[in-house]
Amino acid sequence: MQLDQSGLQILDEDECRALLARAGIGRIVFTHQALPAVQPVNFLLSRGDIVIKVSRTSRLATAAADTVVAFEIDDYDIDAEAGWSVVAVGRARRVTDPREITMLEALPLRTWAPVERDTFIRVRPELITGRRIGNAAEAIVTP
Repeated sequence: MQLDQSGLQILDEDECRALLARAGIGRIVFTHQALPAVQPVNFLLSRGDIVIKVSRTSRLATAAADTVVAFEIDDYDIDAEAGWSVVAVGRARRVTDPREITMLEALPLRTWAPVERDTFIRVRPELITGRRIGNAAEAIVTP
């Protein structure tokens, strides 16, 4: 087990990807009007990419077109004082190819928000890091 300078366990890329594959909610970090913005989103993985569905008029759809974004998932057990966090950084792009859109429409990506979602954004992770604190291996079931 490898620890960082703060004493947190460093998760390897395979474990980070496995955690990404089973999570359904994450936070995407992007730039909006020259300021950082964070938005919770439903997502899934497709061919190793993070896929979200947004309204084409949303600030996220506008801001995350061919830009670098960060994406974060986590899970914590407050009582056990344990948890983990995974951050993926990569370039976001709007999906415009009709065949790719058809393929993504067939995936079980559901959004919670009531507004119609008509635009897919795909994030290709280029850097994936993760950390675990406390007894998270016991307190939180990991793949």
